[in-house]
Amino acid sequence: MKSLLVVVDYQVDFVCGALGFDGASHLEGPICQAIAAQRQGGGEVCFTMDTHTEGYLETQEGKHLPVIHCVKGTPGWALFGRVAAMRQEEDRVFEKPTFGSLALMEYVQVGEYDQVTFIGLVSNICVITNALLVKSALPEAQVRVDCACTASFDPELHEKSLDVMGGLQIERIHHGTL
Repeated sequence: MKSLLVVVDYQVDFVCGALGFDGASHLEGPICQAIAAQRQGGGEVCFTMDTHTEGYLETQEGKHLPVIHCVKGTPGWALFGRVAAMRQEEDRVFEKPTFGSLALMEYVQVGEYDQVTFIGLVSNICVITNALLVKSALPEAQVRVDCACTASFDPELHEKSLDVMGGLQIERIHHGTL
């Protein structure tokens, strides 16, 4: 089985920076464990990184979320903590100027993965968007979200997004069942 683990936007600004929230830092250990388990099982790991410029506030997204964050090259743009240290040179990184990554979608199509698992931040924004793009790109693949490795600043929206993903045949798993 060809497997891919996608670590979505586990960046400083979403953990403890401009858009950080309580609970985001608690995902560091489970995310590191998921990455280690994926590598041990012979699967591939990739990362998405929310990537903006100083002109962010003039973008459509910036007009609706007027908080400058994840500006490329700033400390807030970097991967957070031990997760950053776990990134290997051969891991693909998809810099994305908005919620979803079309480059990731194209990559999984070419890679013909049997299983793609999503972890990271934020469940009701970038995680759900990328999971839906991948499910559309690979309708026969097993697309999953690890509930123990994702969160949101809004617990209610977090649960709703997990429910929506479940309704769209994205399997909800819990860390340890990778």
